[in-house]
Amino acid sequence: MSDPAGSPESPEPASAPGRFDALRARLPDTRAETERRLDRLVRENRFTIAVVFPLVGAFALVGSAEGWVPEPLAFNPWFVLLGVLVMRSPLVVGVLPEIDRRALGWLGVLIVYTYAIELFGVATGWPYGSFEYTVSLGPMIAGVPVALPVFFIPLVVNAYLLCLLLLGPRVSNRWLRLATVIAGVVAMDVVLDPGAVALGFWSFGGGAFYGVPLSNYAGWVLSATVAVVALDRAFDADGLRERLRDCEFALDDMVSFVILWGGINLWYGNPIPVAVAVAFGVGLVRADRFDARLFAPRR
Repeated sequence: MSDPAGSPESPEPASAPGRFDALRARLPDTRAETERRLDRLVRENRFTIAVVFPLVGAFALVGSAEGWVPEPLAFNPWFVLLGVLVMRSPLVVGVLPEIDRRALGWLGVLIVYTYAIELFGVATGWPYGSFEYTVSLGPMIAGVPVALPVFFIPLVVNAYLLCLLLLGPRVSNRWLRLATVIAGVVAMDVVLDPGAVALGFWSFGGGAFYGVPLSNYAGWVLSATVAVVALDRAFDADGLRERLRDCEFALDDMVSFVILWGGINLWYGNPIPVAVAVAFGVGLVRADRFDARLFAPRR
């Protein structure tokens, strides 16, 4: 039909309820369907998530520290947080099917501990040594980033999952599992802290190990112990190992860690952290998690 002037009628705009119904129809109806869609999303974007993001992140962070990146892009906290969240996504999606109410409860305990020990550490210098954040990592409370669990907890979970794979049947030995994961977490900090100090993310005011005091690593032994105990109670080890067998990308966040922090330490001439990052890469290869196909972008 046409209006009196002869022009065609404009289509009626979709009503708000109609738009909502169309959107709702596109959303998954069950948790299992949600998990399948997330699996597919990560799987189809592995190269971008696990390789491109850490490479761009390394260039951006070094560029910010060296003054090559102009304000307000230099060390922009929202860009940093966005990059971290994207790189964490394979880990989150990987363990999602194993998260139930018990796991949520223990992860909540670990989040509370993470804030408490960091606030105490900033205020007193114990157990990590005297330190302060010198670059904003998003909103801060009493000198501690609100997003702190996003930075800390995945480090522990990555080490935990890698050790589950590498230990094989010996993973049932609780004390061996505890010692191995603690060593893995401390080793990750051997890579992380010197690189972060070199960038100027935080400062200990000096230290024997690339500007990091040795007391920091004693503090990480404590926090890693608490974290491993919490993870042991949060998850069923057999269930996690089964999920890892079916989910090839679950440790892609650790691939990103090796690329990002190994590259930053290489730029600043920190050979021991670089060697430890390479060792993690070897561990990922032995666990069949450093998939060469990851470095071939999908066409």
